[in-house]
Amino acid sequence: MFFTCNLSIGPKIVFFCFLKQACIMPYKEREIEKQYYTIGEVAAMFDVAPSLIRFWETEFEQLKPKKSKKGNRQFTPKDIEELRTVYHLVKERGYTIQGAKEVLKNKSVQTKDKIEILQSLEKVRTFLVGIKEQLNTKPTE
Repeated sequence: MFFTCNLSIGPKIVFFCFLKQACIMPYKEREIEKQYYTIGEVAAMFDVAPSLIRFWETEFEQLKPKKSKKGNRQFTPKDIEELRTVYHLVKERGYTIQGAKEVLKNKSVQTKDKIEILQSLEKVRTFLVGIKEQLNTKPTE
């Protein structure tokens, strides 16, 4: 069935289809993703000092953020994914800088896949813990 948007009211959007029936669908805002992040924003994402990110940039050839005319680093979401891989290997898995370089050189695709799986499992766990907490709270009368 083909739907066209004719009317928007409050938190719901009303769609009219060819059959002249109204279908009410909840409005869902899209998350706005920035094209570029500053080094301070990226450092806050990983809870590390900006100097550590600058150091990793010199050590790992995968980390090459764009620089503005002023020389400020501008990290794209792709750069942040590369940094997430380095962070996972060095901070979470305990690899040395040299060891992380070798892993990235040899098993780059496998490592990234494992990191994505771990991140999705962490999100599922957080969601399930939230549901558990909601079920355990007693309603006040």
